Amino acid sequence: MNPTACLLVIGNEILSGRTQDVNVQYIARRLSETGITLSEVRIIPDIRTVIVRNVTEARAAYDNVFTTGGIGPTHDDITSACVAESFGVPWVHHPGTFRLLEAHFTPAEFNAARQRMATMPQGAVPIRNSVSVAPGFTMGNVHVMAGVPRIMRAMFEEVLPTLPHGTPVVSEAWHANGLYEGSLAAGLEMIQQRHPDIDIGSYPYRLDESSRGVCLLCKGTDAAGVKAASSAVRDLIERLGFTPQAGEPSKA
Repeated sequence: MNPTACLLVIGNEILSGRTQDVNVQYIARRLSETGITLSEVRIIPDIRTVIVRNVTEARAAYDNVFTTGGIGPTHDDITSACVAESFGVPWVHHPGTFRLLEAHFTPAEFNAARQRMATMPQGAVPIRNSVSVAPGFTMGNVHVMAGVPRIMRAMFEEVLPTLPHGTPVVSEAWHANGLYEGSLAAGLEMIQQRHPDIDIGSYPYRLDESSRGVCLLCKGTDAAGVKAASSAVRDLIERLGFTPQAGEPSKA
């Protein structure tokens, strides 16, 4: 079994629709490439009890928990303190991080709000931030990262090599113009039954009036199984009288 992961997206701005989250796709893709299964994503508000409960539940249920958002200098950046509460440890001054931030900011800039970013759960290990200096941190199996996408990516790529990896997910896709799900549903169900360990997805697309149809994606950790399911999908498309085209549809 591959290691499992849960992602907690923290922020009222996501739930209100003010900010569009783009971190989930990046994290999901990179975990898949390294053989870590992203089993669940939760989007939760900046509420202490909610964050503490979700961190506590997730870290008991999954091998890894990633959080994004809520580690900046403002009053609603409470993720760090909530992780400390979940682990039952003090939220304390981290001398190394304080010195790092102190060297980065001018004395006038290094105010109380920015100094607050040097506070972490006792025992946490900082995650280097190559973009804006202020680090995230790892506490146990919980990896706490910023919500700003380019900063999150920098932190995530620092953490990922340190984690146990599994078997990467491989995939093969076929698509056909003019083919619709209603025509292939029964045949696709039979293929899925013959290949229960392969994830077979059906995704309608419409690029323009002359290029619309269905893309069928087979993915899993068993490369031979993926290839066998993919061949069956290709054959199904041909039996239905359409021309299978390898890969996912693209305007390019």
